[in-house]
Amino acid sequence: MYRKLKIVMLSTLAALALAACTGESADAAGQAGSDSDVAAITLTTFKSPTCGCCGQWVEHARDNGFRVSVKDVDDLNGVKASHKIAPRHQSCHTSVSAEGFVFEGHIPAKYIRQFLQAPPAGARGLAVPAMPLGSPGMEVDDRFTPYTVMLLHEDGSESVYARIDSAAQQH
Repeated sequence: MYRKLKIVMLSTLAALALAACTGESADAAGQAGSDSDVAAITLTTFKSPTCGCCGQWVEHARDNGFRVSVKDVDDLNGVKASHKIAPRHQSCHTSVSAEGFVFEGHIPAKYIRQFLQAPPAGARGLAVPAMPLGSPGMEVDDRFTPYTVMLLHEDGSESVYARIDSAAQQH
């Protein structure tokens, strides 16, 4: 793990140095080498065009190194049905990874990354049902409601992936 972190840090420093020499922005220079980064996770997020908390969750994911393509859709229930998200697991947006895993709702980026680094056998994704106060994208001052990240199994069952009892556990 430390070796990968060291490689990522050195790549970032090299990109910054290159940007300084060429006059490019550091952001543009960093984009070129980021395809091999552990953090370069690609998600497509389906949401309602009028949902503000979904937009805030997308910002959270991007701030954590994810590449997120947003698809505003009129029939969000159709998206959920096509990805077999049971009503008991539904939230306001659905994200799908490049590998086809589903991530329903306001899941902290660190748990998506953890899941994708070692997907459990028979799993098809994660869900945070409803819209828990204080979860990423649902922040209101310092208020927080504990919640559970559910592991969705291919057979339609679920189990607990993580229990989030404090805002600090999300980062």
